[in-house]
Amino acid sequence: KVFRPVQENMKEEKMNFDFVFLGQSVLKYQVPLEVFVGLNELYETQKKHLPNANKQLAGKIPDEVSLFYAGPTNKKMHTHSYVSEDILKWFYSIFDHYLKWNKTQEYRMDINSIWINEMKAGDYNPVHIHRGTIFTGLSSVMILKLPKDYGPEISRSDQPMNGRLQIFGTGGGQFAKTDYSPEVRIGDFFVFPYDMRHCVYPFFNKKEKRRTLVCNMDVEYAVVASRNTS
Repeated sequence: KVFRPVQENMKEEKMNFDFVFLGQSVLKYQVPLEVFVGLNELYETQKKHLPNANKQLAGKIPDEVSLFYAGPTNKKMHTHSYVSEDILKWFYSIFDHYLKWNKTQEYRMDINSIWINEMKAGDYNPVHIHRGTIFTGLSSVMILKLPKDYGPEISRSDQPMNGRLQIFGTGGGQFAKTDYSPEVRIGDFFVFPYDMRHCVYPFFNKKEKRRTLVCNMDVEYAVVASRNTS
């Protein structure tokens, strides 16, 4: 199923976003309150009934549950959706904006999967990339909940890394910006291509948790050109 929504409040000139360029673009959006509240409520009220996503994810995180999966049914996961149509359309609008802003032409989008990671002290996500049903697409990180602090830094407290998201660029060179480790805030939503490596470092606050959401969007681009040459 493919959406190409046009929503008056999601026009580019009104979109609240920022970006960093690491050879490829990372765009940061702000999540609308109704989307933020809806996803947190879905997780908190349905957690016990949501499919466990550990078996097909890279994270060293016990609490990983799936909200949406549209890939082929297999031993690790079956097709399902717990996300409302309005929120799915919002995801399509954001990814559509990313592609248009990056001047991508003639593309088809399909949400492949959406899941939530809830990290506690000692959990981490090793360096990895994403993929969906195809190898081309966009992934994301949405910040749903953060601990008040990440516990003591072992060294260099002036450069804190506990609990940090780090995204690695594909460009190089002496003056190139090669990685991005933002000071994230609740409601941030980062979008970047499948093949950008990224990780999340462990933290050491034993009383609180860090909750994030990931949405993978398969993108088949240059659709018309590929059909004309087939």
